Amino acid sequence: MKKIGVIGGGAWGTALALTARRAGRDVVLWAREPQVVDDVNTRHVNSDFLPGVDLDPALRATADLAEAADADAVLLVSPAQHLRAACRALAPHWRSGVPAVICAKGIELATCALMQDAVAAELPQAPIAVLSGPTFAIEVARGLPTAITLACGDAALGRKLVDALGTATFRPYLSDDLVGAQVGGAVKNVLAIACGIVEGRGLGDNARAALITRGLAELTRLAMAKGGRPETLMGLSGLGDLILTASSTQSRNYSLGFALGEGRALADILGERHSVTEGVYSAGAVVDMAGRTGVEMPISAAVDAVINGGQSLDEAIRALLSRPFRNEGL
Repeated sequence: MKKIGVIGGGAWGTALALTARRAGRDVVLWAREPQVVDDVNTRHVNSDFLPGVDLDPALRATADLAEAADADAVLLVSPAQHLRAACRALAPHWRSGVPAVICAKGIELATCALMQDAVAAELPQAPIAVLSGPTFAIEVARGLPTAITLACGDAALGRKLVDALGTATFRPYLSDDLVGAQVGGAVKNVLAIACGIVEGRGLGDNARAALITRGLAELTRLAMAKGGRPETLMGLSGLGDLILTASSTQSRNYSLGFALGEGRALADILGERHSVTEGVYSAGAVVDMAGRTGVEMPISAAVDAVINGGQSLDEAIRALLSRPFRNEGL
């Protein structure tokens, strides 16, 4: 795999493109914004989404989907709620057998579909892999040590992708559990909002630790109901990603929850942001999926009630703390 296409010129797409260049690949980055394309090609920066990072001059950006799709593998980094549309636009340019590597984390709100299902519907000719784990884009872009899950049902293809993307500081660990990797990446965003609320509300470290632990139980139940394996959720794309996202203000989801906990209005917080806070959009989809599969997810439901249902934080917290005592394994 000599040539890698990257669809999505935000912080994560740019960081992955830079990583693929470090791995020795030819890389074409597709961006929707003309100023990003110009920035990358002429000034070798992405000042809109990844300021302060110098990009490899050999990294090329384009506004032409066909050019980015003309690759040996394509990384799909569009936001989760826009991924299906991006794949539909890519379909006329996609060569049969070129793998689609899903790098977006979320559940489709309109259909309750995992990203794997949305991509397969639009790109049936593409083998699918999932890249997910504890990654802040700025740290990956700066070459700081990072480990991540690469899930692929075809072991030989998975190894080729690991070889194509892996470096000394960007270390993909191979898995064949695509469902577990996707559920972990989606639900942790919702739980990170809850952890931010706990911190912003001043409820203490004990409460945050309890929420992370019980949240991990929630996402594991949902993943297993969808066919994922519990050991996947104990790894990088589950526990690892949850710990990172639910404990740092670098996380857009955690910082949004923190601001909510301080009493700020959701509309005001989102109005100040340039990038997508995926947990806001995934909360309703997670709760919908849980309802369809008969899985109880009280923390995720509380976040959804606050964000989408108009429930006050005090009411949501009181409802969680009033739940019946139960065995820890449930």
